[in-house]
Amino acid sequence: MPQQPTARVTAAEISRIAGVTRATVSNWRRRHDDFPAPSGGTESSPLYDLGSVRDWLAARGHNSAASPTEELRTMLRLHGRTMSDPTELLPLVLAAARRPTVGADTVTTRPDADLVPLAESDRASVADALPGVAGQPAGFTVRDAPVLRALYTCVREAGGQAALSALVEWELEESAASGTYRTPEPLADLLAELVPDVPTGVLDPACGSGSLLTAAARHGTGELYGQELLPVQARRTAVSLALFAPTAEVTVRAADSLRADAFPDLLVDAVLSNPPYGIRDWGHDELAYDPRWAYGVPARAESELAWVQHALAHLVPGGHAVLLLPPATAGRASGRRVRAELVRSGVLRAVIALPVGASLPLHVGLQIWVLQRPAPGAVEHKSVLFVDTAADSPATTGGRGHAPSPSRTRGRGRATAVDWATVSSRALTAWEAFTAAPDSFEGEPGVAHAVGVVDLLNDVVDLTPARLLQASRTEVDPAKLSAAVDTTRTDLVAAARTLARTAGHQGWNATGGDAREWRTATASDLSRGGALTLLRPVSDSARAQPSTAGGGSDGSRRPETRPVLTDSDIAAGAGPTGAPAGPYDEASPEIAVGDVLVRAIVGADGPMARVADEGDAGALPGPHVHLFRPDPVRLDSWFLAGFLGAEGNIAGASTGSTVLSVSPGRLRVPLLPLEEQRQYGEAFRHVHALRAEARRATRLAEETAGLLTGGLTGGQLLPSRGDG
Repeated sequence: MPQQPTARVTAAEISRIAGVTRATVSNWRRRHDDFPAPSGGTESSPLYDLGSVRDWLAARGHNSAASPTEELRTMLRLHGRTMSDPTELLPLVLAAARRPTVGADTVTTRPDADLVPLAESDRASVADALPGVAGQPAGFTVRDAPVLRALYTCVREAGGQAALSALVEWELEESAASGTYRTPEPLADLLAELVPDVPTGVLDPACGSGSLLTAAARHGTGELYGQELLPVQARRTAVSLALFAPTAEVTVRAADSLRADAFPDLLVDAVLSNPPYGIRDWGHDELAYDPRWAYGVPARAESELAWVQHALAHLVPGGHAVLLLPPATAGRASGRRVRAELVRSGVLRAVIALPVGASLPLHVGLQIWVLQRPAPGAVEHKSVLFVDTAADSPATTGGRGHAPSPSRTRGRGRATAVDWATVSSRALTAWEAFTAAPDSFEGEPGVAHAVGVVDLLNDVVDLTPARLLQASRTEVDPAKLSAAVDTTRTDLVAAARTLARTAGHQGWNATGGDAREWRTATASDLSRGGALTLLRPVSDSARAQPSTAGGGSDGSRRPETRPVLTDSDIAAGAGPTGAPAGPYDEASPEIAVGDVLVRAIVGADGPMARVADEGDAGALPGPHVHLFRPDPVRLDSWFLAGFLGAEGNIAGASTGSTVLSVSPGRLRVPLLPLEEQRQYGEAFRHVHALRAEARRATRLAEETAGLLTGGLTGGQLLPSRGDG
């Protein structure tokens, strides 16, 4: 019986499935007459039937090269469309993660007929914890067994979060859902940290994939409530939170929060939300007399102000709401009356402007609004704090010991790096000082300023931080600004000279003929041979377990205070800037001098790999960092880092569609004598130094330009009257 057509794949996807390069796939097509013929696409970009390709690879022993996550993606593309409801796999991720480790291996070896009822039973065991699951059988059949087996394997070997991401990525692609994205982790943490103390309960009425609720759990909140319009996202959030914070009380519902509030009587200490923007069909007509509009009925074009008041309606007296909003909300004419009432009543406490690229939409500088529900007998709020986290401070120089930690974004077609350390520091420092003494808050000219309520209640009630902070720039002392400019210019000149010397070094020569070729081995092969060790952080499910008092040498988990080296730190050439997401097991690896660190996610600008130095030693590798520990007798660290991070090597070892993940075992390394490795290593070391000096010079140039521009436009500096 002829095989039925399945999903179709490109040559690049075949290379990732088989664990080979694109060139190898091209050779197979030319040299093997039995290689599957294209079943679609174009002559320049052919598509191949996935089932036929897998059969051909299996006959040649290539079917096991894919990572567990890529294997799950492949099985979903091959069999997922035949399932009655693929979203029923989401609860199974949680059930598989909760299975005892001892019995995990036996699950994937069971016959198909036994695996299906086991999966049904596992799913039923977590039904009460997830929205829309209780009382609804999944209806798995024997034909679903390959997907089920791949899912159990992925959870066991790559972790529950990896399996969850693969499932949701595929489901959203299949359903053509739009507007689904994660709030960047540093931004989610900032929103959570703007809530004073640690709230007992947090609600996110537009929770999406659960980034903000995860941040709340990371900061100690034990009651998490979420609502999301897309059912697949609601289930994803519930599963993700259950994996990340197994001791927290998690309640997630799938519905439209404005039209069908799933928590009408719920009052919490804090609301965190990144609601949808620019929605005109949000229920303006049917909700015209809704009791939530205590500060005025939002106009049809002001869905954001509807979300603001929805958040306030769910707060206990004195509770805080922190929302991420588009800048138009602060000044659009149609929202003037509601803004005026929020200011007049003392509800609006702060508006914090973020740099362009902080979150989608990446071409817009979003704003954080911090609000507080009035409490009976509380002190009247007489001012509102305005902060511009992207402003060039005219009162300070850079002074940072390393380049900022960037988050790769794209705005107006160009890559933008967000210095989250500076953004968070400016926002939190100003907010904490303002809340401690609002009447005596002095702020920082051009960066943070408190404006009286009376001064804001004019005809437009424009709450745009840039406009309100511009006037404060004239308060800068001209002498201090001039000294800051001189200091930064001196540093810039020195950095430029160092960069020129580094760029002048030439530690390489042309081959004089064809490019050199060599035999290579995969990192997995080198690991099996003992030349290097691949170390991984403890899995997400283990890391999320509560720590045990007095834990330590007995193997119990302990909270971590040491820094975490993130993938962004590698891209930026920065020291460890992250913090542990939760308690770490004693088996968690520590970074040692000479380790090679490789970013696990492809996409951000900057190097993909680097060698750990004394500043990294003792830190913990982040969840998106692969750690290679070479045997110094057999492998040179800089040689290894140079080849592991090479663009072609990364491309050949990457899997995924919307997000490219590096499979560390598939990275390839040339087989060269140690002495020759060291020669390559020394060249790669100079390349690393060149990149570091270029970053330093660029940073100082930007700081110098910012100081000069701010001084000239603010009146503290005058242009020279010299001849030239």
